[in-house]
Formats: sequence, structure tokens, C-alpha cells
Amino acid sequence: MSWTTPGDLKAQLRRLWERGELLRDDDAARPRFPLRLTLKTPGSAELATQFEAVRAWIAELTALAQIRIEWRELNHRVLGPQRVPLSVWVDDRDTALAFIGKRAEAARYDALLELARGRQEELLPWLARRPLQALALAEDFERLLGVVAWIVRHPQPGVYLRQVDVRGVHSKLIEQNRGVLSEWLDLVLPAAAIRAERSGSAQFSERYGFLGKPVRIRFRVLDSRLALLAGPTCPDVTLDADSFARLQAPIRRAFITENEINFLAFPPVAEAIVVFGAGYGWEALGKARWLERCALHYWGDIDTHGFAILDRLREHFPRVESFLMDRATLLAHEASWGEENDPVVHDLARLTEAERALYDELRDNRIRKGLRLEQERVGFAWMSAALERLVHEND
Repeated sequence: MSWTTPGDLKAQLRRLWERGELLRDDDAARPRFPLRLTLKTPGSAELATQFEAVRAWIAELTALAQIRIEWRELNHRVLGPQRVPLSVWVDDRDTALAFIGKRAEAARYDALLELARGRQEELLPWLARRPLQALALAEDFERLLGVVAWIVRHPQPGVYLRQVDVRGVHSKLIEQNRGVLSEWLDLVLPAAAIRAERSGSAQFSERYGFLGKPVRIRFRVLDSRLALLAGPTCPDVTLDADSFARLQAPIRRAFITENEINFLAFPPVAEAIVVFGAGYGWEALGKARWLERCALHYWGDIDTHGFAILDRLREHFPRVESFLMDRATLLAHEASWGEENDPVVHDLARLTEAERALYDELRDNRIRKGLRLEQERVGFAWMSAALERLVHEND
């Protein structure tokens, strides 16, 4: 039996609820109610062969107080005159909500609408688009409105989120709701108060003018004669990016590696440092314009992602050279080859001819499918010999 049951009718309304349709205001040109629901009815043959089942089905429908049934009269050749449902309707929103047990939630949403209308009416289109998300935020909705109002009064404030002074609001609440706050702030703030080039939850602070945690750059001094700090020679130093950018030292060469063990074990080199490249973007390192005076060397994995990282680094430092990212190093360490998942396949415009040739071999799987050689698998003796050649060639 495939006839529409009361449960099927409820399911139709629940789907409308899950799409937010039952919470949105009616379009005056196309009112939603009265709402006709889909109804599958018995055919003429079923009426004759399953008459008692049809009667029971009709009784189930007529017992539903929330629907209005339109009937059709037919004259069955066996059963004579009969009255069967033609269509079913729900006449208004409140009845639909009562049918699926959502009246309380709808009332809560209506209260949020009134709150927004009184405090930040620019957010009403957002509530119309995302009514269920608004409901999910109901417990914190008023506090989040307070955050928006504070930022409207203090555009691009230049303080930490912890310093937003709104009753009942803590920085964790703001951090947990950066996505929705971004959508709201983009609706209420003037364009001049938004740094449009910053986007996404991770750049919330920068987009709206808050101070963020300083990006820190970690490096090791590779020359014991470079006394950057009082204390041990060849120290392992961490500075915020701005302080690193202002560093003044007779450094002629800088190596960048993504692997911490390689960073820690990197051999001594005159007038040089090694930078641990993990944990921050190249934009932070790019602030240190003094690096342009140095010979820069990037040591990454020999795989498509390694070359993509090198390509991005050259956006900030076009003269950076790759180190141990060549075909000879790859082939010499066949026993240590691994597999790269989800390789990069787009063209990389900033590679040298030799780098591009190897990158093409990797992305086209010419040597082996998904081939990679992680930098920590390069033999230390091989690395030391290559480093010695590099230093002597450039001296």
C-alpha cells in the first residue's frame, strides 16, 4: 500500500521546517498558506479489492485535526457512490507548526526577529536566510548582538578580543562564533571599517581591526661568532615577526626548512641562520626585507606540495634557491621513497627550468605514482656534502 499516511504528511512539513520554509515570512505575491500537501490516493481497482483498507486509511486522515480534506465524489461501478479524499491542505503556519511539534521553537525564532528588529535591523535579511542557524544561536543571540553593537561603536578598534567590554561576553564566545559574526558585521559595518582582503574565520581579527596573537618566527644561529643575544653560542631563538623584521645582524645566508629535526641538526655555516618554516605563512617572514640581502635557500620535501610551497615563497623572495630538491637527491634515496596523497597538479609559474622538469615528472607520475621523498629521509652525509659544496661555490 503506497497511499499517503499521516506520518508521510508530517514528513512533508518536517522537510519544509528543515529548509527553514516554515519560519520565513510569506511572499505576498506567492503566499505559502493554505499549503497543499502531496497526497497519494487509492485507485479505482484498489477501492474495490481493498475496500476495508481504504476505509481505514480515510478514517486515519479524517482523524487529523490539523488538515483540511477536499473530497471527490465518484460513482464506483461495483460499490456505487463513494466519497474519497482528493487533496489535503494545511490552512496556516500555526497549524503546520502544531502538527510537527515546532510551535515553541517558532515562537523563539519570532522573539529573535523582534530582538534583531529593535537592535540591528540590518540583520533581518540574514535571519530570513538562516532561520535555523538563528535558532541554534538563541541562547547567545542577544550577547552576540551586543558584540556587533560594540564593534559598530568602535570600528577597527586596535585592541584584543579580550578587551571587548560587553556584559556577559567573553573572548571565547566571540572566537567560537567568528563565522556568524563575520556575516553580521559585513551587513552592518561600512566598507571603510572592513579589511576586505582578509577573509575567513582565521583572519577575523585582522578583518575587523582587532589585534591578533603575534606570529612567531623560530631560527637558529649557525655561526658561533654571531653574537645576536647574550648567552650560549648558536642559540635557538624565537621572535615575533615584527621583531624578526627589525633584526640587525651581519647575516649573509639563510636556510629555511619545514622539518624540526633538520632545523635542530643543521650544521654550522658562517654568517648564516636556519629558519624553522612550520607554523606560519610566508607573509610573516616576508616582513623581514633584510632577508633580500641574503642568499636564501629553501629545503622542502621532494613532492608536488614541496614545490608548491617553494613557488609561494618566491612570491615574497623571488631569488630564493631550492636546496636538496633535485633529481639526483631523489634518485639517490630510492629506498626512502614514500607516497604523496592528493598531489598538486596546477602549473607553478615561479619554478626554475630544472625544478619545473622534476615537478612535472612528479605530478604526471612518470617515475612512480604519488612519489615523494620527505626531507628528513635525506641522508645526513648527503646533506652535509651538498651544504659544503654550496657554501664553497658561493664564497
